[in-house]
Amino acid sequence: MAVYDLEEQEKIEDLKAWWAAYGKYVSAAVVSVALVVIGMQGWRWYQSTQAEKASVLYQAVSQAARANDAAKAKEPATQLVERFGATAYGPRGALLYAKLLYDAGDKTGAKAQLQWVLDHAGEDELKTVARFRIAQILLDEKQYDQALKTLDAKTDEAFSAVYSDLKGDILAAAGKTIDARVAYQDSLAKLDPKSTYRAFVQAKLDALGGPVSATAEAIAAPGAAAGTAAPSAPAAAAK
Repeated sequence: MAVYDLEEQEKIEDLKAWWAAYGKYVSAAVVSVALVVIGMQGWRWYQSTQAEKASVLYQAVSQAARANDAAKAKEPATQLVERFGATAYGPRGALLYAKLLYDAGDKTGAKAQLQWVLDHAGEDELKTVARFRIAQILLDEKQYDQALKTLDAKTDEAFSAVYSDLKGDILAAAGKTIDARVAYQDSLAKLDPKSTYRAFVQAKLDALGGPVSATAEAIAAPGAAAGTAAPSAPAAAAK
């Protein structure tokens, strides 16, 4: 029994010595881990709270959009951008508000909202939508070169067909008929064969003279002087 007590005493003494040498490091490590855990939990709580508040504001913007009331959407949309722009609701609210402003005739305000989405959205799809709508406004304003430049960005395949279609609209408005026909053809090639949108694009292509031949496409290539050439007759294009 005495031997057992002696061994126990030696272990206790060893433990005391070890703790005296390394205890402060262990304590610091424990405190650090605790702070990290508390910090993570606090951040998650903060994000959840922010998302809940942003959701309420987004619902207000959405309701105003359904009522087509830009004035009613202004305050919640502004708060979303200023206070909760980092949440997923921020850019979505800005897109809704931009549509309301555009429909109300405030194209400058709409562009400002869309530009904010381009600058701050964390999702590429939202940026793609914003870029498309900015190009539409620039087309309305007859800023054709700027509109084309806006669309000249890498985009997801799901949006490439509508991008090409809008490029066709811009080029047609700018008087670059052959280039416009090429853009419409590109849009048709990318659209699902079963898409009802094809008929809309096809109608615009036919109105400009139908598909462009390989020779005409070469003439319409960048740097060529015939980009604004008159469209060939529909009969010739069909051959």
